[in-house]
Amino acid sequence: MKHLLIYAILLSCLASCGQTASDGQWTPQQAKEWYSGQEWPVGCNYVPSYAINQYEFWQADSFSPEVIDRELALAESIGFNTVRIYLHEGLWYDDAEGFKSRIDRFLDIADSHGIRVVVTFFTNGGNHDISFSIGPQPQPAPGQHNSSWIPSPGRQVIDDPSQWPRLKAYVQDILRSYGDDDRILYWCLCNEPENMKGGCDVKEFMPAVYRWAWEVRPSQPLTSPVWQRPGKNGTATKLDMVAWVCIKSDIITFHHYSSPQELKTMIGMLSRFDRPMVCQEYLARNYGNTFFNILPVLKENRIGAINWGLVNNKCNFHYPWDHKAGDPEPEIWFHDIFRSDYTPYDPAEIDFLKGMTSDK
Repeated sequence: MKHLLIYAILLSCLASCGQTASDGQWTPQQAKEWYSGQEWPVGCNYVPSYAINQYEFWQADSFSPEVIDRELALAESIGFNTVRIYLHEGLWYDDAEGFKSRIDRFLDIADSHGIRVVVTFFTNGGNHDISFSIGPQPQPAPGQHNSSWIPSPGRQVIDDPSQWPRLKAYVQDILRSYGDDDRILYWCLCNEPENMKGGCDVKEFMPAVYRWAWEVRPSQPLTSPVWQRPGKNGTATKLDMVAWVCIKSDIITFHHYSSPQELKTMIGMLSRFDRPMVCQEYLARNYGNTFFNILPVLKENRIGAINWGLVNNKCNFHYPWDHKAGDPEPEIWFHDIFRSDYTPYDPAEIDFLKGMTSDK
């Protein structure tokens, strides 16, 4: 309880300091005016069923507009108007113009289904034990959740500022190319910045990334999501980074994989920043985090709702995070809405989603 009180006081002080724009950040009023002109954002984090990671999603040899079109049609059929995707700088280094042409193709397909796109640049998540390169990607590890996701840019680059100019060129090229593109809803600069998986401490890197984005200042909002409420799991998350991204972002984004009551606590704390909010990751059925008990809370508060997963794919998102080869098949699937054959895991969920999204 003491920790919660200290956290609430700190958020209140920070929020009161953040009512005027700093650097290239929008004011709270600008953010609210933008959000008032949007449909309620509801959708999913999307990885095509053919892809085990960002490289296989986007590289020329595996990129499949046909699969993407079929799967975004499924998203449209349940009323989704938003998908969140991940890029990777390695694809831009390899072939910048080809990469952008495939991004453009993806945006066209999404737009044809009435779907806008959230673009994520960097993430500490992924497998830090594999060295990835463009070309054939690893096969799924049996029974393992998300075995071959690629960290971006990775600890060695984060710890070496001499490598940052190339990252700056990448970020600014993408932002200049699509910074006034209405097919993009907003930009997620760094996924879960306070999650120090693989020893990635972005304390110095994050201010640099925001400066790069502010120099371009796209017409869409800029944000980075809060991974966990500080104190919820001891010291797993980092209070200084949570406070920093909430102060510097145009809109507040966060992830939530636990109970509805914890969600309400998180919403109450983050509302102190007086900016629009989007929950851009949720859905962990094995932990009691479901469409039925989470989505109504988000909709009631007009908080954007982007669950993890659409179609079961090579990433094995249907397994829980700690599932291992040899473990029994879980009775309840973890993420995703449709099986690999595009039939729903639970028809009742489909009916519920259609009802929730019918009046966006």
